[in-house]
Amino acid sequence: MTEQPKSQILDGVRVIDLTRFLSGPQATLFLAGLGAEVIRIDEPVGGDPAANAPPFFGPEGVSMNRRTEGDLGLAYLKRARAKKSVTLNLKSPEGRDILYRLLETADVLVENFRVGVTDRLGLSPDSVAERFPRLIHCAITGYGSTGPERHAKAYDLMVQAASGLMSVTGDPEGAPHKAGSPLTDGIAGTFAVSGILGALYQRERTGRGQFIDVSMADCLVALMLDEPFDCYEELGLAERQGNRIMRFSPFNTYATQDGAIALGAATQQDWLALLDVMDRRDLAQSPDHMNTGWRIVHNAEIDRIVGAWTATVTTAAALERLAARDIPCSPIRAARDLADWPHLRARGMVQPVVHPAYPQAKGPAAAAFPLKFSAASPGYATPAPFVGQHNAAVYAELGLPPEALAALKASGAI
Repeated sequence: MTEQPKSQILDGVRVIDLTRFLSGPQATLFLAGLGAEVIRIDEPVGGDPAANAPPFFGPEGVSMNRRTEGDLGLAYLKRARAKKSVTLNLKSPEGRDILYRLLETADVLVENFRVGVTDRLGLSPDSVAERFPRLIHCAITGYGSTGPERHAKAYDLMVQAASGLMSVTGDPEGAPHKAGSPLTDGIAGTFAVSGILGALYQRERTGRGQFIDVSMADCLVALMLDEPFDCYEELGLAERQGNRIMRFSPFNTYATQDGAIALGAATQQDWLALLDVMDRRDLAQSPDHMNTGWRIVHNAEIDRIVGAWTATVTTAAALERLAARDIPCSPIRAARDLADWPHLRARGMVQPVVHPAYPQAKGPAAAAFPLKFSAASPGYATPAPFVGQHNAAVYAELGLPPEALAALKASGAI
């Protein structure tokens, strides 16, 4: 049977991207990966802040300071893939008028301004719904568009602190820590995509768009509270569990002769198999050691037993023996080594960053689109654009001739 060509899931969907930093650009990056036409609105002077922030990448590699005029911020090169860029001064009446004309052609507006900024741009949720009834308007903010802290300025660190994630991250005896990557931004951006897809589906039935209020704090709390953190004190557990998880024991990282591994026993079968591997089958006769609740409360004792075994073997030997018994385990791989992981290479999950002016330059690693579809072909087909690269093409669709664009540029509107 002849294989049918794969299509793009969001082919024909136009997204106007008024986002900066990470949460919003993450959302629009995923939409672009699904095939939407994403048009970034950049400042005529300066462009996206991420394009001008270190570390930079250019023909001479990666550096904390620009080595050439063509160097661009590495974060921008990752987050703006497969998008278009037009310049527009939203502080000018002409710029706002062009934005409104663009929105008449669009399906989705994504922005992550602070609460109140869109009101000044004439883009409050009510005004957008009235003027562009089919438009889906997604706003990503730190704490949402309602509530007493809706106006607070927020970045990932602040939201992790406010939402409790820092309080449960780190060693029991240590200080609270943030997660190693900006999870709050990525989580909010991903939730925003799911909301936009749901709203597009509903619009097929109703013919109307809607406002989607995405709070970084809400999204983080929605994932955190699967764990009963509010019950830890009552259960006699430390608020911070380190690498452990309160439902299983053992579940931790353990030193080997030449490194460390992660392993966990999520079932009694896993635990019995681990006892065999460690040659500690004697503990299978202990009612305490066979009781998951007892092991969780006495995690330190269980970790001592497991650690005593891992300390006698190499990382490779430990992983081989554990995997042979189907016990969940993993090496502790450095983030810098992800591109060398054969599994990710086989799935095409890591690809080099491409600079728009220097496509042959060897770029650092960037994540490919993470979902695989049997009847669609998602991905990032083009590198991040230069600021204003698509002015002529996009504005020509609005009926603006070259002479009009020249006048708008001279006035600072674009």
